[in-house]
Amino acid sequence: MSIVVAGYTGLVGSAIFQQLKNNGEDVIGVNSKVVDLLDRRATFDFICQLKPDVVIDAAAIVGGIGANNQSPVEFLSKNLQIQTNLMDSSHKAGVERFIFLGSSCIYPRDCKQPIKEEYLLTGPLERTNSAYAVAKIAGIESIKAYRKQFNRRWISVMPTNVYGPRDNFNIDTGHVLPALINKFVTATERGSSQVNLWGSGRAKREFLHSSDLAEATLFLLENYDSDLHINVGAGSDQEIRELANLIASKTGFKGDINWDTTKPDGTPRKLLDVSRITELGWEPKVKLEEGVTETIKWFKNNVSRLRS
Repeated sequence: MSIVVAGYTGLVGSAIFQQLKNNGEDVIGVNSKVVDLLDRRATFDFICQLKPDVVIDAAAIVGGIGANNQSPVEFLSKNLQIQTNLMDSSHKAGVERFIFLGSSCIYPRDCKQPIKEEYLLTGPLERTNSAYAVAKIAGIESIKAYRKQFNRRWISVMPTNVYGPRDNFNIDTGHVLPALINKFVTATERGSSQVNLWGSGRAKREFLHSSDLAEATLFLLENYDSDLHINVGAGSDQEIRELANLIASKTGFKGDINWDTTKPDGTPRKLLDVSRITELGWEPKVKLEEGVTETIKWFKNNVSRLRS
């Protein structure tokens, strides 16, 4: 079985690619250096020449609240182009299984918790990342359309906030957990007496290690076939304030943490109902403290070290 992993050098794609390699699968990694997925003709040429059995779409333009807020056109347009080019070319090439990886931001801002798959489109989106969310919702609908019109055995997987090695640790464009790691490691290295963070710290988030998402994705490849997208999460959440304290402790930061309440918190809470996937027999393995410790170590060895 030949498998293409789009976005294989990113956070999620690299974890999936490595898991497939470990399993001895025939896997081909795709990033912008291999083929520009924004280029429709190049994408068609690449996929139709390979004719893989499976395509896993982990390619996306992603970022935190600030990046989403500042560049909604890029987050909407480029993600629509990437996923549409991949799906259309995969259909032409006769790809049997396609996995579209989305995001928990597809759900309404003030959604009932924990969030069931059926809660999609039941309320307004969080305005700070609505463009990205709409692109991912369009991806879900595209998967449904291909299943309905062409009987494709394609599925959509909606992970919660993912973190781990090879994340985007940029303070301005990264998601909350890697950005916090960067801030606290940098503050500790410089001997800073304080760290300033956005919001109140009271928003709650759920975090899933990239290796767990990789295992879940491959599990679903073998065990799930439905037009209903499926949630993948850790099953528990915590306040951003708690996460900041954990990262501060693990990085050795001894100073003060100041919260800037003039900045947005984003969605108040986002905890996925993962009963559908757990009933199939999958559960996450990496505890948050363990995963954060590993990710801090990776950042220090691969990012922080390069800046010094």
